[in-house]
Amino acid sequence: MTEPTKGLSYRDAGVDIDAADEALRRAKEHIKRTFNDNVLRDIGSFGAMYELPTGYEQPVLVSSVDGVGTKLKIAFLTDKHDTIGQDLVSHCVNDILVQGARPLFFLDYIACGKLDPRVVSEVIKGLATGCRYSGCALIGGETAEMPGMYASDEYDLAGTIVGIVDRANIIDGTSIAEGDVVIGLPSSGLHTNGYSLARRICFDAAKLTVHDEMPGVGRTVGDALLEPHLSYAKQVAVYQRVAKVNGMAHITGGGLTDNLPRVLPEGLGITIDLGAWPVLPIFKFLQETGGVERDEMLRTFNMGIGFCIIAAEADAKKILDTADTAGELAYRIGTVTKGDGTVTYSGELNYG
Repeated sequence: MTEPTKGLSYRDAGVDIDAADEALRRAKEHIKRTFNDNVLRDIGSFGAMYELPTGYEQPVLVSSVDGVGTKLKIAFLTDKHDTIGQDLVSHCVNDILVQGARPLFFLDYIACGKLDPRVVSEVIKGLATGCRYSGCALIGGETAEMPGMYASDEYDLAGTIVGIVDRANIIDGTSIAEGDVVIGLPSSGLHTNGYSLARRICFDAAKLTVHDEMPGVGRTVGDALLEPHLSYAKQVAVYQRVAKVNGMAHITGGGLTDNLPRVLPEGLGITIDLGAWPVLPIFKFLQETGGVERDEMLRTFNMGIGFCIIAAEADAKKILDTADTAGELAYRIGTVTKGDGTVTYSGELNYG
């Protein structure tokens, strides 16, 4: 009978508890800066507690969970990890914003093959940045070191957001009507979608590295692809104070083609004027270098529109005027029509 090996530790098996403690120590200051009076426990409890704010007649909790997909691969290649968490928070915030909810708190999950305290603390710093910008607390998370499940220099990231809206103020698209205006809010770049195709074009077709300049863009491939996902929570809150919003859509995977129909009542469609906004140079590079068909671009990428608001003509004018006064970009990009729940396009993409 084989004698049992003596002296083995958890660290020998590939899990370093001290590294996890160090990562948390480094991240604590960033996490605590997101706290508000509704957070009832400090970091380290088995479960996070958050007291619901007052002022709601029929409060409804709205939740969403997501990841950042293969954008993580760009973070690995550049060894830049301080914005990927911001991407995750903004994506989740925008998802619940569609229903009219404001974010309350966020919880994250980081899984890795070998825990590097520097990397994990940078990821959490990005999460905290995103939470502070959108006004939510980062109240819980899990960091799991799992040797054999992930490469030693890679990690996965996911998160859950919980927000709140009064039942009477839920925006579900049911009030959208023929003739309503579609307003597009500009994106900063790819946000968190289409990265498998973008990486294929940049690294395989164009033979570029993350350190090379992306032609026509004026930035390195790494910087262009890591441009953070925008949160529209503050901007949309202002518009909701001046106008009635009938529907909203977060333009993520599926682009305008697949995301706008998700909020349309039966019997309606949307016509989008492709020349109504300037398409960012990164999309021109990807389309031309990859030889990607126009409809494939529109269904894979956001094409420069990260979020859409649908409102009646008079309310749309109030929103556009408010944006103009604030120096913010917002474009009238389409109209609600009779239809079968699909998006149709007119004109040509405006690459400038």
